[in-house]
Amino acid sequence: MTRLIPTEDELHAYIDERLAPARRAEVKAWLAANPQEAARVEGWRSDARRLRVALAGLGEQPGAAQLDLGQLKQRLRQRRQRRWASAAVLVLAIGVGGLGGWQARDAMLASVDLPMADAVQAHRLFAGSEALDIQASDPTQLRDWLGRHFSRVGQLPDLAGYGFRPVGARLLSNEQGPAALLVFQDGKGERISLFLRLPGERYERMPQGQRVDGQLEARYWSHGAYNFALVSAADDTRGAGVGEALRLGL
Repeated sequence: MTRLIPTEDELHAYIDERLAPARRAEVKAWLAANPQEAARVEGWRSDARRLRVALAGLGEQPGAAQLDLGQLKQRLRQRRQRRWASAAVLVLAIGVGGLGGWQARDAMLASVDLPMADAVQAHRLFAGSEALDIQASDPTQLRDWLGRHFSRVGQLPDLAGYGFRPVGARLLSNEQGPAALLVFQDGKGERISLFLRLPGERYERMPQGQRVDGQLEARYWSHGAYNFALVSAADDTRGAGVGEALRLGL
């Protein structure tokens, strides 16, 4: 499977000319089609160039510490990576449609350290039916799909009592590994989504809670091997009941 969207590490490897020729060509083509990101990468390249010049000057000074440029760049890279990871922005789609993952990074910069920020962003990016990997109007179909990809998850409850029926699902990944977005819709076309993923470094166990993000509300919890979040419209009074049903079932 070809990864169309370069990761943060790959962009740094591209600057350092450490990518394999075939992947380097793919990244170069992607940057040509994304001028804003190309400008950001060029800024990194310029910073690295200035850093090399500065270190060369320091090396000529008597008694100057022999700084290892590679180690210094690695520390700078790690700081950038922690910044992205703390915002939970690596919502990269597995398979077709991975562009949304890169868009998620930029859109999530303002959401640093918010619990299950990736769930809210995944809902915004992928809750439309055209962005789903599978269409599943039967709860059994969705249960079977979920069981194939996440063996340690519980029984997905039927939400028909709250007016919601399955629409489909999308397989995702983030910095922890596989993740999934399951989408449901009522008779009026209102959609909610269930997001699940492995625990992260900051939120190893997700405390049960909720928060409003714009016009959306996220209700989140941990159970078994996964962290979960139900994302719904902030003014939808059914959110509490649906969230409790999912929490007890999963």
